[in-house]
Amino acid sequence: MTTTIALAGKGGVGKTTIAGMVIKYLMQSQPGAILAIDADPSSNLNMVLGLELEWTVGDIREGLLDKVQQSLTAGGAAMGTLEGGLTKRDYLDYEVRAALAEGERFDLIAMGRSEGPGCYCAVNHNLRDVVDSISKNYRYVVIDNEAGMEHLSRRTTRDVDVLLVVSDPTQRGIVAAERIAGFRHELDINIEHTYLILNNMPGDTVPAPLQARIDAMDLPLLGVVPRNTELTEFEFSGRPLVELSDDSPVYTALKAMFEKALPV
Repeated sequence: MTTTIALAGKGGVGKTTIAGMVIKYLMQSQPGAILAIDADPSSNLNMVLGLELEWTVGDIREGLLDKVQQSLTAGGAAMGTLEGGLTKRDYLDYEVRAALAEGERFDLIAMGRSEGPGCYCAVNHNLRDVVDSISKNYRYVVIDNEAGMEHLSRRTTRDVDVLLVVSDPTQRGIVAAERIAGFRHELDINIEHTYLILNNMPGDTVPAPLQARIDAMDLPLLGVVPRNTELTEFEFSGRPLVELSDDSPVYTALKAMFEKALPV
């Protein structure tokens, strides 16, 4: 059985960093392989995980459309096949598996760039089936989502066990997090548990005005990640954040949250 964990939050709040810490925690505490899906077009989860990224699903999608155009002249694409009799589904399956970036006990798929001006509905449907098929081979799937939640059901038909909505400790950030979390009621997939994480908090406690705003939301606060200069040093040096020490205040705080919220 595969457990799916998704992360969301507006740009710049650190959700990709926390996605990396989720993977670090699962590697340390749980058996089984992990699939990381970078669904953000900026595609930088690989840097957090220390992996080279050569191809994205966006590149594969564009490559397929080019092949379809070439095959149309031979009458193949209209029948659902490419030149040589290869189906579009089989082409995508092969290319996506080949594009997996492999780490220690985890692999990464990066969705990459958004669609161009062409027609992508059929291609995206096939891609979603391919990604879902690959996901079944993993014990955990961790999805670093785009800023909003609108596109999650276009990436997967899998239900989400835990959604972590990340925010900075500001009123504007909390409002954005609430709006993002609200999209979960409009998706075609079920999300079992949703939590708020406040990241980069200066101090150990949530200021009273922020706490009052959080208390009024349909989004329980899972915990607070303290501001820490060690993360900045990692960013300056380019070191993968999964190499953050186990006794780092950031990882210690997140580990305590994951122990409460993530299914085993």
